[in-house]
Amino acid sequence: MTDESSHCPKCDSPYPYQDGQLWICPICAHEWGLHEKSSVQEKEDQTILDANGSELQDGDTVTIIKDLKVKGSSSSIKVGTKVKNIRLIPDSLDGHNISCKIVGFGAMNLKSEFVKKV
Repeated sequence: MTDESSHCPKCDSPYPYQDGQLWICPICAHEWGLHEKSSVQEKEDQTILDANGSELQDGDTVTIIKDLKVKGSSSSIKVGTKVKNIRLIPDSLDGHNISCKIVGFGAMNLKSEFVKKV
């Protein structure tokens, strides 16, 4: 019996077996070391939450919860501004993990900690 950490990272099969230092999947013949994460664990790591802890998904509508200054502009995005049809960027290096268009400002990236799901 295998535990959840030994699922195949390629096809998520629950039937891999260990051969020395490698795991081998009998379904897709993928081989990997013990340090690699399964796709189930990667999905859990990439979950993006709003300020209230609700999980965000592509296409959601969110509301800004704090006045946000915009670089290069004299105005700011006000509290309560509704942003529709967001797109998530899970691997963002700078922490701006939401891509969206805001009326009056255009396309920009936001941090999920400054929005709440509607």
